[in-house]
Amino acid sequence: MSHRSGQEDPERYLFVDRAVVYNPATQADWTAKKLVWVPSERHGFEAAGIREERGEEVLVELAENGKKVVISKDDIQKMNPPKFSKVEDMAELTCLNEASVLHNLKDRYYSGLIYTYSGLFCVVINPYKNLPIYSENIIEMYRGKKRHEMPPHIYAISESAYRCMLQDREDQSILCTGESGAGKTENTKKVIQYLAHVASSHKGRKDHNIPVRGELERQLLQANPILESFGNAKTVKNDNSSRFGKFIRVNFDVTGYIVGANIETYLLEKSRAIRQAKDERTFHIFYRLLAGAGEHLRTDLLLEGFNNYRFLSNGNIPIPGQQDKDNFQETMEAMHIMSFSHEEIVCMLKVVSAVLQFGNILFKKERNTDQASMPENTAAQKLCHLLGMNVMEFTRAILTPRIKVGRDYVQKAQTKEQADFAVEALAKATYERLFRWLVHRINKALDRTKRQGASFIGILDIAGFEIFELNSFEQLCINYTNEKLQQLFNHTMFILEQEEYQREGIEWSFIDFGLDLQPCIDLIERPNNPPGILALLDEECWFPKATDKTFVDKVLQEQGTHTKFQKPRQLKDKADFCIIHYAGKVDYKADEWLMKNMDPLNDNVATLLHQSTDKFVAELWKDVDRIVGLDQVAGMNETAFGAAYKTKKGMFRTLMATLRNTNPNFVRCIIPNHEKRAGKLDPHLVLDQLRCNGVLEGIRICRQGFPNRIIFQEFRQRYEILTPNAIPKGFMDGKQACERMIKALELDGNLFRIGQSKIFFRAGVLAHLEEERDLKITDIIIYFQSVCRGYLARKAFAKKQQQLSALKVLQRNCAAYLKLRHWQWWRLFTKVKPLLQVTRQEEEMQAKDEELVKVKEKQTKVEGELVEMEKKHQQLMEEKNILAEQLQAETELFAEAEEMRARLSSKKQELEEILHDLESRLEEEEERTQGMQNEKKKMQSHIQDLEEQLDEEEGARQKLQLEKVTAEAKLKKYEEDILLLEDQNSKFHKEKKLMEDRINEMTSMLAEEEEKAKNLGKVKNKQEMMMVDLEERLKKEEKTRQELEKAKRKLDGETSDFQDQIAELQAQVEEVKVQLGKKEDEQQMMQARGEDEVSQKNNALKQVREMQAQLSELQEDLESEKTARNKAEKLKRDLSEELEALKTELEDTLDTTAAQQELRYSAREQEVAELKKTIEEETKNHEAQIQEMRQRHGTALEELSEQLEQAKRFKANLEKTKQSQESANKELASEVKGLQQAKTESEHKRKKLEAQLQEFTARFTEGERAKGELAERTHKLQTELDNVSTLLEDAERKGIKMAKDVSGLESQLQDTQELLQEETRQKLNFSSRMRQLEEEKSALQEQQEEDEEARKNLEKQMLTLQLSESKKKLEDDMGTIESLEEIKKKLQKDLELSSQRLEEKTIAHEKMEKTKTRLQQELDDLTVDLDHQRQIVSNLEKKQKKFDQMLAEEKSISARYAEERDRAEAEAREKETKALSMTRALDEALEAKEELERVNKQLRAEMEDLMSSKDDVGKSVHELEKSKRTLEQQLEEMKTQLEELEDELQATEDAKLRLEVNMQAMKAQYERDLQGRDDQNDEKKRALVKQVREMEAELEDERKQRGLAVAAKKKLEMDLKDIEVHIEGANKARDEAIKQLRKLQTQMKDYQRELEDARASRDDIFAISKENEKKLKSLEAEIVQLHEDLAASERGRRHAEQERDELQDEISNSTSGKSALMDEKRRLEARIAQLEEELEEEQGNMELLNDRFRKTTMQVDTLTTELSAERSIAQKSENARQQLERQNKELRAKLGELEGSVKNRFKASITALEAKIAQLEEQLEQEAKERAAANKIVRRTEKKLKEVCMQVEDERRHADQFKEQVEKANSRMKQLKRQLEEAEEEATRANASRRKLQRELDDATEASEGLSREVHTLKNRLRRGGPISFSSSRSGRRQLQVEGTSLDLLSDDELENKITDNNANETPVPQPE
Repeated sequence: MSHRSGQEDPERYLFVDRAVVYNPATQADWTAKKLVWVPSERHGFEAAGIREERGEEVLVELAENGKKVVISKDDIQKMNPPKFSKVEDMAELTCLNEASVLHNLKDRYYSGLIYTYSGLFCVVINPYKNLPIYSENIIEMYRGKKRHEMPPHIYAISESAYRCMLQDREDQSILCTGESGAGKTENTKKVIQYLAHVASSHKGRKDHNIPVRGELERQLLQANPILESFGNAKTVKNDNSSRFGKFIRVNFDVTGYIVGANIETYLLEKSRAIRQAKDERTFHIFYRLLAGAGEHLRTDLLLEGFNNYRFLSNGNIPIPGQQDKDNFQETMEAMHIMSFSHEEIVCMLKVVSAVLQFGNILFKKERNTDQASMPENTAAQKLCHLLGMNVMEFTRAILTPRIKVGRDYVQKAQTKEQADFAVEALAKATYERLFRWLVHRINKALDRTKRQGASFIGILDIAGFEIFELNSFEQLCINYTNEKLQQLFNHTMFILEQEEYQREGIEWSFIDFGLDLQPCIDLIERPNNPPGILALLDEECWFPKATDKTFVDKVLQEQGTHTKFQKPRQLKDKADFCIIHYAGKVDYKADEWLMKNMDPLNDNVATLLHQSTDKFVAELWKDVDRIVGLDQVAGMNETAFGAAYKTKKGMFRTLMATLRNTNPNFVRCIIPNHEKRAGKLDPHLVLDQLRCNGVLEGIRICRQGFPNRIIFQEFRQRYEILTPNAIPKGFMDGKQACERMIKALELDGNLFRIGQSKIFFRAGVLAHLEEERDLKITDIIIYFQSVCRGYLARKAFAKKQQQLSALKVLQRNCAAYLKLRHWQWWRLFTKVKPLLQVTRQEEEMQAKDEELVKVKEKQTKVEGELVEMEKKHQQLMEEKNILAEQLQAETELFAEAEEMRARLSSKKQELEEILHDLESRLEEEEERTQGMQNEKKKMQSHIQDLEEQLDEEEGARQKLQLEKVTAEAKLKKYEEDILLLEDQNSKFHKEKKLMEDRINEMTSMLAEEEEKAKNLGKVKNKQEMMMVDLEERLKKEEKTRQELEKAKRKLDGETSDFQDQIAELQAQVEEVKVQLGKKEDEQQMMQARGEDEVSQKNNALKQVREMQAQLSELQEDLESEKTARNKAEKLKRDLSEELEALKTELEDTLDTTAAQQELRYSAREQEVAELKKTIEEETKNHEAQIQEMRQRHGTALEELSEQLEQAKRFKANLEKTKQSQESANKELASEVKGLQQAKTESEHKRKKLEAQLQEFTARFTEGERAKGELAERTHKLQTELDNVSTLLEDAERKGIKMAKDVSGLESQLQDTQELLQEETRQKLNFSSRMRQLEEEKSALQEQQEEDEEARKNLEKQMLTLQLSESKKKLEDDMGTIESLEEIKKKLQKDLELSSQRLEEKTIAHEKMEKTKTRLQQELDDLTVDLDHQRQIVSNLEKKQKKFDQMLAEEKSISARYAEERDRAEAEAREKETKALSMTRALDEALEAKEELERVNKQLRAEMEDLMSSKDDVGKSVHELEKSKRTLEQQLEEMKTQLEELEDELQATEDAKLRLEVNMQAMKAQYERDLQGRDDQNDEKKRALVKQVREMEAELEDERKQRGLAVAAKKKLEMDLKDIEVHIEGANKARDEAIKQLRKLQTQMKDYQRELEDARASRDDIFAISKENEKKLKSLEAEIVQLHEDLAASERGRRHAEQERDELQDEISNSTSGKSALMDEKRRLEARIAQLEEELEEEQGNMELLNDRFRKTTMQVDTLTTELSAERSIAQKSENARQQLERQNKELRAKLGELEGSVKNRFKASITALEAKIAQLEEQLEQEAKERAAANKIVRRTEKKLKEVCMQVEDERRHADQFKEQVEKANSRMKQLKRQLEEAEEEATRANASRRKLQRELDDATEASEGLSREVHTLKNRLRRGGPISFSSSRSGRRQLQVEGTSLDLLSDDELENKITDNNANETPVPQPE
């Protein structure tokens, strides 16, 4: 989830594209198909449309593949309308169910939107790729915004928490939970990043006392890498998985700036430090240290390679994309930023290296004892060096720790397992303490304030709910915390809902959903009445003899009836009890819960670590008093246990208390898949997490209330269409309008609530309203469309009517014109008509002039008015713009005012509510203040008490200091005493020398004792001879036993041969079945191929039809083009005719002048040329189009012909393949018949074999009885053998005793060298003792001889008995041997098994006997040792008198220094090492001295040489003298050092002497301990004798039980055989059912499930069979009807096929007749449509009939065959099961030994059955696949049919379009004709007008010339100054009048201008032709 620096648009990963969401097509699809969610194995849930309801079941069509499925109504979940797709808050969904939630999350995830709200939750799905949504720009985007204003994001949650903290002054918490790898840690990082950015202390601060800019925020961000390296590890799911929970508490001041932080950790997985699963790593720091440490650091920390450490289980596993070396440097930098010192870092890394070294300590088990030893202590030395301990003390503490027994301490030897456990526990505890110290140190660095911050935001990153296959104590702790967190969520959700409902004034009975989880929490944590699981665990920890089993028994006893407690679903080996959590049932296994709860450690090593020379290690282990030691766990000291023991129960109480006092924000992280792939989402995995995360629990709570809420205005706007007449016109309040609408909708009152500003609905109501709204809209739109279409059709009809009438008028006029065209009078009329107006030309001219004047006046007026109007218009436009701007501003202001009013009203309401809340808070605060004042008083009194206590402690401290001074004085005295003792030690050394002289004298005495030893050796030889005789006898007995075993093996071989034969027969049967199956599969394949080829043939025929249809269409196009071409040619002819007519008219009208004729000719020629061009272009285009059409037609014909040929070839091939397949089918049918015959024969054989098997079982029972008798005899024989073996072992023991006596005597002789002088006095006593021993020995020999005689007699008796019995048996059994030969094999195997068991028992018995004898031997040895020790003690007592005075003093001193003895030894060892080092240093110093002397000599020689040299070198002589002095000083220093070293050597020698004295004292203590041990041995001897007697009694009981077990075994074997018979019967029935299933391929899924359920659990079959019996009768009646329907449908099908064949023939023949194709095409299309409809109907009927027929046949066959078989089998199996269960309950205890043999015996049969079942399941799957393939083929054919229909419809549409186009073209041609005619008329008019204008122009020019002349004359007169005369023409006068100006006032230029203007404005006067 880390951000990236790419340039990708971040808004794509935040905002939803609403255009896609509000798509009307999807909305219409949703309403039309009635879409719902259906459960799916692959997708979790799948979209489907409801087709039909059948009672409690529904027929559904899947949206993805169109498959139809029958599903029960309970499994269906409603689908939300498309309006709600990709919704940001899932609480807004109208249908709140698992499917909708999963679909919404999936849609958003695939669109790149990983964050989604679900009420209070923010659900995050890990994208497994970097998204650009975590940059500073995004942070700024979310900063200061409310949650609903922005899309979901972790920043939105952080921002809302931060704002709530500042506004409400309430502490906040953000709870991130989820599985490992879901992204919890990344989201916590993002929260911290956001808070560090938003609330950094350097922004806006004016205080200069703050440290460096952003230092605290930087440290807060850098704390994470350190914690990750020490607390995170690589797991299978996650490369950087947090293996601990953490609560990061960020403190803020009043202004909202960060002032400090604190981190609390929970549940560190410390076991990962010592072992890891496959492909997983331990904590990162170990790998980073080994990879990134430099050479100097490696030597300091004694680091090795990855594979040299046992605790790194998988060696070095690299993380992809990361380098441990670089990460190590980053961790070091982070530590420096956190201001860790270099010493602290080195100490931490030392501890890490030490944890690895713990794993390299190896222990070995000693040969004779269970005691552990350490063969090699290099790892221990390294460890002790790193942790600052003494190696010897550490090894002693591990191997023989001191344990408190009563008041004394005892050294207890540890076994290898105990030592390994102790080392691992120490490693775990050391790492845990290091981690705790690290967190404390980080907190110390982050805590900047002396006082606590004003408020804080806590971020909880803890593991989510866990359900594994094996759940232990850790899972219970995690699940318990998640249960508490879910209760917190439910409680907060309940409070928020309550506030919302109160604000809106809704009637609502409030339920605290947090109480739903209380029973489960009570079950775990309740202290008493009855106590919970944790309380019971604490209680069990108090009892010394408590085990995990006793704890489980107590839990079952106390909480067995609890509602949330169950017995486990799994076996007892895998689970002990089950708890029903909110997320599901969890089975827990209670192994090592007591140990995990107590967490015991070796307290001896812990004290050593506490006393470590390394201060860091000593600080880590400062709380040694709290450790649960080994004595507490062993239960030796019950009183001390309570003081030292402390449980982990209260781990989360402080956390939950802080969380309850905060306002929580919930973030739920979800892992989409386990492959770490981006863009993939596993639906089942996500659903499990939603369940575990409590998201679905939150939705459950939502469903209880009114989750959907809408504002009044939105509700009215959206749903007013449903109630059109409910609301009257005019204004109405929104609430009243909604009330009226709901009354009109007639909704149930429980489904909604009306609040103050919103309407609240239950889940699913809005979806119902949306459906109704969509239906209403569709109805309205359909009605609107119909009205529009009617209007358009009427308009088109009216237009066509008008066109028809116009056409009639045109036709009439054209006909009249054609009649009159050549009539002479008409021509005369046309010529005369224009000449009639010549007479009235002058009058018209005058009228025209007057009109011109008037027009000009009007024009001037109008122009003036226009100018004014334009000005006004501009002014008005400007005013309008200004007004529009003002209006817009006013509307904006009005809208703002409205919004302000709405806001103010809402604010008013909120403020009123806040006022009420504040008043209530005020009252509460006043009460609190009173309480606080009372508490303040109490606190003041408490402070006074504390101050008094402080004063008392000050006094105590001063006393302690005084005592310290006195203690130091005593220490000095003790040191003086030690000096005195050292003097005494020297005296003892002298005495030791005297003692050694005496020892030499004693050696001479030893020789005499050796002679005695030789005599003893002779006695030993005699004993060995006796042993040889006994061994010979044993061998004889073994031979007889071997002969018996040979006979037994023969019988076994015969039985095995018989079994092999049976197995071969069974294999043959199975092979035949397999061949049958293969043949059937091949037949099915051939059928499928035939069907495929038929479908291909049909496709080819369809293609032929399509091609023919295209041909006909192209022909139609050709014909239409030909008609169009003919029409165009006709038009061309008409135009040419019209042209000729026009030419004639032109020739007739050529009466005017030559100039006019030339003008007319030129204009007409141009027009004619243009028309010719256009006509030529049109003809060219037409010809080009015709050529293109011809080419297309030709190509299409060629393609069609090619396709027809291909189709014919394909058809021929198909027929060939069909023939070959038919022949193959016939062959297969013959093969099937042969196989069926073989099958019947095999069934006969099988029946025979079954009969033989029954006979074998009868014989087997007889054999079992015989076997039981034989077993009894063998028991008797074995008891006798046991007696004999005991006698032999007694003899062996005596021999071993004698050997041990010899060895003991030798050791005693060596030990008693010092005491030989005094032993001579006691020789007489010793000789008398020897005589007694000899007498005892002779007595024992006599007893042995008597025992041997008795044993011989017994053997003879036994042999005689056996012979007589065997003879009788042989005579009896000779007759039955022939019948029992077949059964013997089985019996012999059973005998072998029983004999193996007997041998095992005998071996175990012998082992017990051996242990018994060994213990007796040890007892005897101890008695001998006791005697010797007593003698030694008596001798030593005499010596001791001499040392009584010395010993008295020694005792007083040893009493004082008993505790300091160990330290003295340690110091001695250290001094020895120092002495060695000093001696080495001395040697080195001596060597240096010799070297210095040599150098001195050389220097002296040089000095003499120099002295003898010249005076010039005087200066160098002085320098040499100086160097000489310095060397002499160095020599003196070296001498002093030598003297000091010698003194130290003497001191070490003195210390050695002291140690020797201490050793003598230790020896004395050892002798005392020996006496104590003698007493203990006596007690042990008595206990052992008792144990031997008890063992004998137990042996007898075991023999009895063995007999009972053999009988029980017989019964069980009989029962098992019965069960096998039943199973075989069931298998036969199953085979038959599978064969039927193969035949009926189109069987429904429901019946498949019923069959599978019937095979899986026969109890369900009973219920189904009862229902099916009722259905059978009705189905039989239906079968008759269905047969009749089938016959009718087949007739119809044949008829349709005949018609189809006829049509195909007609189509093939129709290619010849092209002219009749159009009519035939139409007829065929109609016929095809009818046939397709009939075909579809017939196919539908056929499918329905086939389905019904199949169902009924399947029901009848399966139910009739299976019911009878299954009932009998089920009844038998139930009876057998009940009997077996009873027997199992009785014999479970006894059958423990027999289970292994039974399993071995029946594994083969079970595996065979399982293989059969697997084969059957595979066959079922194959059939299902084949059925799916068939369904697919059906769907494809249906699709193709639909496509063909669509093509036909398209062709029809195209034909209609072509027709319309032709009609349009015709109409257009007609219009063009009209336009041409109109153009010609206009041309004639234009020519006439042009002529008139030319005439008028000529007249005007003449008039203007006359006027100009008059003007010149006037000008001349004016210049001359003569009178003005107006003797001009009329036109000139008129012109002057028009101007209306006096010429007197005008100048010459003005006059000229005026005249020119007038000439320009004058239009030419028209002249009549």
